[in-house]
Amino acid sequence: MLNDHPNLLDQQRHTSWPLALTAFILCVILVGATQVYAEGDAAVLSSTDEMQAGNEFNDRSALPGAALYDTHCATCHLGQVYKAPHQTWLEMMSQKALYKTMVEGIMAPQAAKLSQQQKIDVIEYLTSKRYKTAAKALQPSNLCTGEASAFAQWNTQEITGWGRDTSRFVPDTVAGLNKADLPKLRLKWSFGYAGAFRARSQPTIAMGAIYTGSQDGTVYALDLETGCVRWSFSASAEVRTGVVLGQHGSTRPLAFFGDIIANLYAVDALTGELVWKISADDHPSATLTGTPAYHEGVLYAPVSSLEVTAAADPNYPCCTFRGKVMAIDASSGASQWESYTVPDPASKQGVTSVGTAILAPSGAPVWNSPTLDPDNNRLFFGSGENYSSPADGNSDAIFAVRMDTGERLWTRQIFSGDAWNVACMMSVNHPNCPPELGPDYDLGSSPLLVEVPGAEDFIVAGHKDGTVIAYDAATGANRQWVTKVGRGSIQGGVHFGMAAEGARVYAPINDMNDTRNGEYLDPALARPGVHAINAQDGAVLWSHVQENTCEEDRPLCDPGVSAPLTALTDAVIAGHLDGHLRAYDGETGEVIWDYDTKQDLDTVNGVAASGGGMSGAGVAVAQGHVVVNSGYGLYFHEPGNALLVFAVDSSPKLTAKSD
Repeated sequence: MLNDHPNLLDQQRHTSWPLALTAFILCVILVGATQVYAEGDAAVLSSTDEMQAGNEFNDRSALPGAALYDTHCATCHLGQVYKAPHQTWLEMMSQKALYKTMVEGIMAPQAAKLSQQQKIDVIEYLTSKRYKTAAKALQPSNLCTGEASAFAQWNTQEITGWGRDTSRFVPDTVAGLNKADLPKLRLKWSFGYAGAFRARSQPTIAMGAIYTGSQDGTVYALDLETGCVRWSFSASAEVRTGVVLGQHGSTRPLAFFGDIIANLYAVDALTGELVWKISADDHPSATLTGTPAYHEGVLYAPVSSLEVTAAADPNYPCCTFRGKVMAIDASSGASQWESYTVPDPASKQGVTSVGTAILAPSGAPVWNSPTLDPDNNRLFFGSGENYSSPADGNSDAIFAVRMDTGERLWTRQIFSGDAWNVACMMSVNHPNCPPELGPDYDLGSSPLLVEVPGAEDFIVAGHKDGTVIAYDAATGANRQWVTKVGRGSIQGGVHFGMAAEGARVYAPINDMNDTRNGEYLDPALARPGVHAINAQDGAVLWSHVQENTCEEDRPLCDPGVSAPLTALTDAVIAGHLDGHLRAYDGETGEVIWDYDTKQDLDTVNGVAASGGGMSGAGVAVAQGHVVVNSGYGLYFHEPGNALLVFAVDSSPKLTAKSD
């Protein structure tokens, strides 16, 4: 689409966007204000502040923390000091994490000269929110007692989802329910995350417990039946990844997860006690977004970054991060190998219009869980775009490497010449916007290893341009088929996880219309919803394009599916950005169950909570329960802070909060 309207694109990317969009988002959330755009308008960013919902200040530059930050922090965090995260990255952190870092973490010596109030002022400036509970984390009020605190016996076969199997298929024996049960699901209980406006960690169900992370960095083990807290663990920053469990030999089961400042953790799955903690990458913008995969005592961790956002600063030398997957000994945290998407470190390619160095090739982050094929000693993963120019042959690509060594077996680039960063959302003339102009068509969804009757295994990949494509898994040399099911855009096409039930592949399509990228996107071409594809030949079995039911007072509402899907026998469940959780008949595409999570909820822990848009995390199904995190207050989507648990038997009957 970027090349379809070159003149319009240039014009629209130069159109100024009100500096008060932060205030607009706040008004939307708090009082339901609306913003009206003329037909064909394409908005752009004026600040990365606009990406995050829940801002409480119209002009944070006037806050007392702005001057304090400039005096005490900016030299490092805007000056490319080694391992010092760029400011745009700090703005993504929770108040709790920032406070902990300044009081007892790595920044404690630098922050020692600041008073308590000055620390608070800096936190408010960085987060654009009133300081609330950062100084002292809220202790869970509903700790488990008696039988509810006891874990069931370890059973590897009951653990499904990312980290175990990227197909995201749950058999009936594990699910504890079937397609006929889905219309009977009722809300059993809900749990609220205090002070949060997003909930994007993939839940895991195991040993009668739900394991999940949160925006403030707390990881919980919750009793599946009642929602009481068996244990909680405080990570250094938001935990966006899912939690994967593993048991090696006769040792106790461990829970593995990562935070957004690239720390990887192993904790005792029965007590929450820390076993080890490592930094997965020393780049200051590195982050962990994809759930590590586990197999026979080894973790395979994907590494991505937020340097794409740091590039919005015209004085930032863009860019040096390289995506990778690394293998880690699960018992000790020792690194076994690293496999980079971009083989060689970036080098200087020139200077920008303001004299800042252009460093390339860079980027190609790995956003999601790798796919394991232990029978053939293979591991598959996909990469995102390059961050700087020139683009190379490793962006928007599928990789196959050896599980034992990380040696690259083959690479297949799906879309060439894709160099892009957030600077391009501000202006095509921004110093750090690569001339390629993206279009940011990464592979954010885990590749699926699909067994096809009468053929060799296929690797099936979903792309943000709206295509699903299959290659021979052994060599990547033969493209078996390609099927276009969505329009595509930087927030379009396939975002996160597809699912597969045998040779039936389910593809979620986002196709958001207003992406703030300065591009014209024809709403008539959007196909948000769920699509089923025959993996044998790429034929579309059915498509359910979701009608936009968002009301006028919900401008952050969108019908698309950005969250990963979860498949059952002849059924698939999707969390939409409009806050609805929908179950589809796998054979026909008919919606057989629909629940609106965008409502005030009574929670078992007494925290005020509501659902919202869903992205990043999908549904977990096991032991007769359906579990989902709801709320995604980022990138112009609806905030929320709830974990919801459904069952056919919905006791204890905690329902939506009554008026």
